[in-house]
Amino acid sequence: MGDALIAPAAIDQYRQLSELVTPCALIDLSLVEKNIARMNASAARAGAPLRPHVKTVKSVELANMMTAGHSGGITVSTLAEARYFGAAGFTDILYAVGIASAKLPEVADLRGQGVDLKIILDSAEAARDVCDWATSQQVSLSVLAEINADDHRGGFDPDDAALLEAARILNRCDFTHFAGVMTHAGGSYDCRSDTELEAMALQERDAVLVSAERLTQAGVACEMISVGSTPTALHAPSLPPVTEIRAGVYPFMDLYQAGLGLCEPEDIALCVLATVIGHKPRLNRLLVDAGALALSKDRGTGAQEIDRGYGLVCGLTGNVQHRLIVETVNQEHGLITSSDQSPLDFAAWPIGSQLRILPNHACMTAAAYDAYLVLGGQGDAVEARWPRCGGWTVA
Repeated sequence: MGDALIAPAAIDQYRQLSELVTPCALIDLSLVEKNIARMNASAARAGAPLRPHVKTVKSVELANMMTAGHSGGITVSTLAEARYFGAAGFTDILYAVGIASAKLPEVADLRGQGVDLKIILDSAEAARDVCDWATSQQVSLSVLAEINADDHRGGFDPDDAALLEAARILNRCDFTHFAGVMTHAGGSYDCRSDTELEAMALQERDAVLVSAERLTQAGVACEMISVGSTPTALHAPSLPPVTEIRAGVYPFMDLYQAGLGLCEPEDIALCVLATVIGHKPRLNRLLVDAGALALSKDRGTGAQEIDRGYGLVCGLTGNVQHRLIVETVNQEHGLITSSDQSPLDFAAWPIGSQLRILPNHACMTAAAYDAYLVLGGQGDAVEARWPRCGGWTVA
C-alpha cells in the first residue's frame, strides 16, 4: 500500500508532505467536516436520520464522524467491513449487497457476537434458500427486500408479486425476520441537472413507499423503509414514513460528484499525493509515480460535460489546477497534460516536486490504500494516520 511504511508510531517522523513516500492517500479533515455537515443538514430537512454507507471511507474514525447525531447504524458492502466495524462497536449494520448462500455462516457468526447484521435479497428463491439454511442451522437472520427504483441493478419491482411471496416466506419461517424494504437509486449518477436529481429522489422514495404499502396491506409489517445515494440524499424531498437515508461518498466527494453539480473540485477531501518523476516536453506531459493502481482506472467523468481524465491536478497545498489532468495511466505511471492543449510550464513542476491528484471515483481510489494521512487544515502538516479495512473475506 502507498503509505504502509508510515506506522502510527512513526507519524512524527513524517509530519510534512515533502517527507512522505508517494503515492499515498491524503484527506483534508476540514473539508470532511464541511461535507458531513452539509449531508446532516440535508437529512434534517428531509426528516429522516442517516444510516451512512461506509463502503467509501472504510475507516472507524470517519464512521464515527458520519454517525454522530444519528442512530449509530451503518451500511456496509462487504462482510469484511461488517466484522471490522462490528469489532469497533458498531452493532447496527445493514449489509447492502444481495446475499449469497455461502456467506450465511459468516453472517450468523457476526450475529452470534452481538452484531445486528441485516441482509438483503430480491427473489423468492433467495428467500427460500435463506429460510432453509437458517432452519437447518437454527440461527436467526434479519432480512430486507431490495426494491428496484430505476432499473439500475437488482431489486423487486414495487408491483412484483414475488415481493409479497418472499416476505411471506420469511415471515412464516421461525428463524427469519422480515425487517422491511430498501432501495438505492444508482440511476441518480446518470442525471444531468438538479431537476433530474430531484425527480430521481422522488422516484426512489416512491418506489419503497409503494412497496411498503403493498406489504402492509398484505399483512406484512415494514419496520425499516430505507433509501439512499449521495445525489438523491442531497436532493431529498420530505421523506417520512421513510425511516432512514443511506449515502456514502459524501465525506470525500469526488470529480464525478462535481460533474453532477453536487460540489466543486475545491470541496473534494480525498486526494493522492504523487511525485513528478519525469518531463516529456515533446509530448507536453509530466510523469508522476501514481498510476492505475494508485488512482484507479475509473473514467466516469468521460461521459460528463467536463472530462477530468483519470484525475485533476492540484498543487502541493491543494490549489486546484483546473486545466491539468491525468491523461493516461499505466500500472505505476500517471501522465499529466493540459486539457486545453496549452503548453505545460515544466519549470513550475520540477522533477522531484510533489502534487496532489483529485479522484474521479473516491471509492475506487481509496481502495488502493490501507490508511489515510490526515491533514488538519493547517498547511501541509500530517496530523494522524487513520487505518482502513479492505478485501471481502476475513479468512
